[in-house]
Amino acid sequence: MMISAVSVCSITNQTMLLNYNFMHLPSKLNAKNSASRNHIFLFGSKSGNVTLRTVVCAVPNEQDDSERCVSHHFADDSVVIHPLDDENSQVPGFTPQLQSDTDIQQTFMSQGNQESLLDKLKAGQLHVLAMEQWNSSRLKMCHWNYLVSATNLIHYLALKSLDIEHIKEELSSLGLMNLETINPYVLSSLSACIQMLNNSKSDSLHGYTNSGEVLPICKSSQNRTKGDLAITAMMKRASSNRNLLLGTLQGQRGTHIMVTVGQEVVENDTHVAVLIEAGATIFRINCAHGNPDIWNEIIRRVKKSSQVLEKPCRVLMDLAGPKLRTGKLKAGPCVLKISPKKNAVGSVICPAKIWLSPQGAGPPPPHVSPDVILHVDGQEFLSKLEVDDSVRFCDARGKQRELRILSKYAIFSGVGFLAECRKTAYVESGTVLRMKEKRRKYSVGFVIDVPPAEKFVRLRVGDLLILSRDSSDELDESTSSSVDANRITCSSGYLFDSVRPGDPIAFDDGKIWGVIKGISISEVIVSITHAGPRGTKLGSEKSVNIPESQIRYEGLTSKDIMDLDFVAGNADMVGISFIRDIHEIVVLRQELAKRKNLNLGVILKIETRDGFENLPLLLLEAMKSPNPLGVMIARGDLAVECGWEKLADIQEEIISICNAAHVPVIWATQVLESLIKSGVPTRAEITDAANGRRISCVMLNKGKHIAEAVSTLVTILSSKYNKTKAELKPLLLSSHIN
Repeated sequence: MMISAVSVCSITNQTMLLNYNFMHLPSKLNAKNSASRNHIFLFGSKSGNVTLRTVVCAVPNEQDDSERCVSHHFADDSVVIHPLDDENSQVPGFTPQLQSDTDIQQTFMSQGNQESLLDKLKAGQLHVLAMEQWNSSRLKMCHWNYLVSATNLIHYLALKSLDIEHIKEELSSLGLMNLETINPYVLSSLSACIQMLNNSKSDSLHGYTNSGEVLPICKSSQNRTKGDLAITAMMKRASSNRNLLLGTLQGQRGTHIMVTVGQEVVENDTHVAVLIEAGATIFRINCAHGNPDIWNEIIRRVKKSSQVLEKPCRVLMDLAGPKLRTGKLKAGPCVLKISPKKNAVGSVICPAKIWLSPQGAGPPPPHVSPDVILHVDGQEFLSKLEVDDSVRFCDARGKQRELRILSKYAIFSGVGFLAECRKTAYVESGTVLRMKEKRRKYSVGFVIDVPPAEKFVRLRVGDLLILSRDSSDELDESTSSSVDANRITCSSGYLFDSVRPGDPIAFDDGKIWGVIKGISISEVIVSITHAGPRGTKLGSEKSVNIPESQIRYEGLTSKDIMDLDFVAGNADMVGISFIRDIHEIVVLRQELAKRKNLNLGVILKIETRDGFENLPLLLLEAMKSPNPLGVMIARGDLAVECGWEKLADIQEEIISICNAAHVPVIWATQVLESLIKSGVPTRAEITDAANGRRISCVMLNKGKHIAEAVSTLVTILSSKYNKTKAELKPLLLSSHIN
């Protein structure tokens, strides 16, 4: 059943929690449906005048699933009550009384100062227990390893459905707890607080007299509260789930560091080892890029480096999912531009730094930050180079240029050199490097493996961009068109079949925005409405988001299913991209069952509005299998889909839900991005990264200064700063629970 609101009532003397089945109740969701609806009511004794405030129900739909419903304002003569079982059909001294003029929030706020704090907490506790009862059938389907965590998630959702603002100050004034920080152990914290207030004779309780009676609640719930649902047990469960998925951390640091890697690992023998030494514990491979051969080599190097350094590491592989991306542009020429920095009048203020080394020699030392890396073929040439030597060459334009050797370094295999160049030059593969020796002899080396220049289109506000379905256009962005516009491809049929004129569209995680002006079977015309002052580059395989469209994705794609064969056999975790509904988890569970893999960790990547809104249901569905479970907050697409201004609140809500479910959280997208790209962090980045102490794992994207970024993040996450604010501590006197 879908999670629904449950009833809360004023409590005096004894209260019983009963389940009833109602027939023929009017419903806004399905007025014509006369099928039975399940409800939860609270009944009180006649002498106590306990009244029912809220009715909850779940209405089966055509798919035999349940729609969420809260019944409204029913008259006594409009309902027929049928007990669910004989045990509750006869309750001596109890008579149900419906009150039709209130809803759940008005009920919890009712009588204001007339109710004591203790009464309010008891009502909240009953609300939590009622929600558990209401979702008992769903909880029974969870794997035993997740049953306690799923139960606490239900308790958390029940508490969040109430307006508890009016009792926060009362609790805080008594030094008890903050109801927003008890997510991992909701029922135990409420029970401990109620028990302490029962034993208190403080004047702050407004003269409340304790009768010594304990609310009769579900027997199984009482047993779990004293055992599996106790605070200590809950904390151990959360820690166990984290270690099971991500592994156990060495040392004092409490947060894992994940690094995205790709082709650069294959090209550099020491890249993985450097990152592990810096502090990385998890490596992420994006299946949207590369192929099984590259993935296999990356994993081999990760495992080898992990064993050599005796530092455990794990591998996450993200399935590509149904993400919309721009197509590939025609590869540019294999040329590197060497550009010294100049002032406003064109004078050189900082020569360009060039790193020279043999192929496969490894990266330059961490403290060396060259502008360009050149691989040189010529062992004899390199062996004769010394500091202050001059190296001359003719660039791709025929211009004579010169490099001056600044320093020499011993590296992984051989030596490397840092040189400087004071003039702009274009270097291509095959460029001849010459060093003059005595007696007019020259040593010669050759530049090799210069990568192709990245092609892109530069978009400015007011420009037109044509998105084409035709793959023949992907080779050249300058293909002629009926209008004067840039052109790029997007092979996904979802885009062309679902968008409408006027829909907003974003590219590259929201760096470029536009509005759709026209559509056809094979083309979409976009008018650019937001870009950088000098234009913004849009390259190959960049994200495309249409936040207001009704695109219906297929969930796991055929490529995802094929890639899953490799992932299940080689990785420790699989990331499910753009997950939206429980059907995708059902399909994944079936696919993993076919492969008999119950140990593969499953990461739910929350990057859409639907994924965020359905997160509790997604977690409960995933908990039906024993696979280790985690959630990744993919802030790039999530911000574009839900709105930049809402991202902070959405992020906090996801963390709260996952804490309640004892599910580890991975924080991703643009963490220390400026540091990774330029070598210098922004102040906002540092404080953003520091928030990573609250979660299980922080993910960094690849970049030029990634090793330095990992080291910086280790320092930030390992800070010995202690949270001293009282409201962030666990509930005081929680040891009162036996």
